This record gives sequence, structure tokens and C-alpha cells, in this order.
Amino acid sequence: MTPSPSTLFAIGRPFSPLYSLAMSIRQNLYRKNILTVHRLAVPVISVGNLTLGGTGKTPTVAWIARFLHSAGHRPAIISRGYGGTARDAVNLVSDGNQVLLNAEQAGDEPAMLARQLPEIPVLTGKTRLHPCRHAIERLRSTILILDDGFQHLAIARDINLVLFNATTLAGNSRVFPGGELREPVAALHRCTAFLLTGVDDGNRGRAERFAALLSNRFQGKSVYYSTIAADLPAPPNLKPTADSLPPLFAFCAIAHPDRFFTTLYGMNLHVTGKTWFRDHHRYSQNDVDAICRRAEASGARALITTEKDMIKLERLQAALPLLPLKTRFDTDDGLPVYLRQTLGIAPGREEHRSI
Repeated sequence: MTPSPSTLFAIGRPFSPLYSLAMSIRQNLYRKNILTVHRLAVPVISVGNLTLGGTGKTPTVAWIARFLHSAGHRPAIISRGYGGTARDAVNLVSDGNQVLLNAEQAGDEPAMLARQLPEIPVLTGKTRLHPCRHAIERLRSTILILDDGFQHLAIARDINLVLFNATTLAGNSRVFPGGELREPVAALHRCTAFLLTGVDDGNRGRAERFAALLSNRFQGKSVYYSTIAADLPAPPNLKPTADSLPPLFAFCAIAHPDRFFTTLYGMNLHVTGKTWFRDHHRYSQNDVDAICRRAEASGARALITTEKDMIKLERLQAALPLLPLKTRFDTDDGLPVYLRQTLGIAPGREEHRSI
């Protein structure tokens, strides 16, 4: 039996001060220029988080990229490519014209971004300076977006956006391995603004209180809100409604599977069963076969999963129809205004808050 996160955090708590100290020393080495911070020739936007796990970085990155593209920029997305097999200094997932690497090579999030944003280059590299320079020099990108970039201190940035999920917020507020924080809370002084993601009627009150706490402790840094809405999957030749969909078996491999399942239940879908894997799990044909057997045993006639998981299943065969749950990202009016003012984007162009 796998221990629960709370048990693992309790075991790791004595080591949190050591990890906190190491992260603080690392930050100071960059701050004092003992470790080099590289200033690039174009503006850089970092989208990251203080906590472990999912905070909605990928849909936020996609929204910002579309916003910048619609405003006349040539953005490129730079990711570490976690979980991907590509190991070159620069891995070109998409050049803005065609997708060049699959999810196994690029990692699931970069591959999904490349599919969703066919006109925007996506690059990966363990040392992000190399794909950053490639995007500027070879692809003529005019602005860079660092996906999961808050802890990547070697690249200077003009906007340092930190995300918190509106339901989990800062977790137990302890630093790893005793909690969900990647580094001490004081690191938030580096950021330029906050974005609370996944705000809904159930968590809005807590989100607003947390926003007030952030504003009071980190004065001068604005707090913005975003929501994520789900659309019913559309089976072939059917108008999607909760009643028109067959019984579904749900599965995923994301940081917080409970959010996916809660969304399905909230849409009144007939979910006969569910299973999940660790985040970034690389599916095998045996996994898919086992999922289908469990689904059929539960009475399901189709499978449902996330868009991120669908990317990783492209080369595998399922005995049951496989449907993705698509989501839409929406933000308040403050974030577009903040981006325009900080980056000097003239108002009047057509931008869309929802994708």
C-alpha cells in the first residue's frame, strides 16, 4: 500500500529546514551574481508556482501565448520537457509550422501545447538558456514564455507570475519534504504578480481571503483570478449532453486526479468507475488493456480522460471509445491589462479572455 502524502510529509518534516536552507542559499548566489543570471534580448515571462503539483500552469501558458500572438508578438514557449526522452541541448517540439516531436519525446505538457498552439514554437531543454537563444536567433521570437520557470533563476524575466490553485492554495505551508512548497514562502518576493487558478463558487471565499493575505504580505504585487470550465466530450455523430453520453470509465495521470473526477461528477455524467496513475505516467499497451477490462467489468461503454492524457495515448489502441474532457481557461480583466501595461502592448487589438 502506498503511503498517503500526509504520511510522507510527516516523515520528511525534520528535513524541511535543510532543504529550505539549500534553496535560500541558491537564491542568494543568483542574487549576488555568484551564479550567472542571463538577460536576454527579448522580454521573458515566467509562469510558475511555489507548490508541488498542478496549479494550472499549462492552460495559463497557452492563454498567454495566444494573447501575445493576437497582439502581434511572435512568442515561443520554453519548457524543461520533464518526462520526455529527447535529451539534446535544444529539442524543437514545434517550429510554429509543424509538430516535430511526440509526447514520449517531448514530455506530455510540451506536446499538448504544441498541438493546441500550431502557430507558436515550443522548445525544451534541461538548460533553458539554449532553447531560449535558439528561439530568438533561429525562430525570430520576440517574446519568451518560461513554462514552470519560477525556480529557474538563471534566466532574467520581465514578468514573474506565480500561480496558486484556489482549492489547495499553499497546502500545509511547509517546505518539501515536509510539505508541498518547493522553497520558502519568502521566495515570493521575487515574483511580480499572482494568479489564483480554478476559482469557482465553492472556493471563491477562501481564494479572496488568500488573495488579501498575499496582498498584505507582498505589497505592490497584484493578484488576479482565473477559472477553468469543462465542455462535454462529443462522441461521433452525437450532440453532447449528459444524457446522450454512454456510461463512462474515467482515468488520468495528473498531479491532482481528484479534481478531474470531481469535474465529471459535477457534470452529472454516468461514471461507472475510475482509476489513476502518478503524474507524467507513460502509458503502455498493457495499461490501456487493463483499463478497458476494468471499464467493461464496471458496465462502462466508453472511456474518458484529460486532454493531457489523450496526447500520451495517441499510439496505443483501446477496445472502447476514448473521449477527452476539454477545458476552457478564462481570466478576469486585470491580467490582460497587466500584460499590456508591463510589455507596452498598445490597446485596441482583439484579444480573447477565454480559450
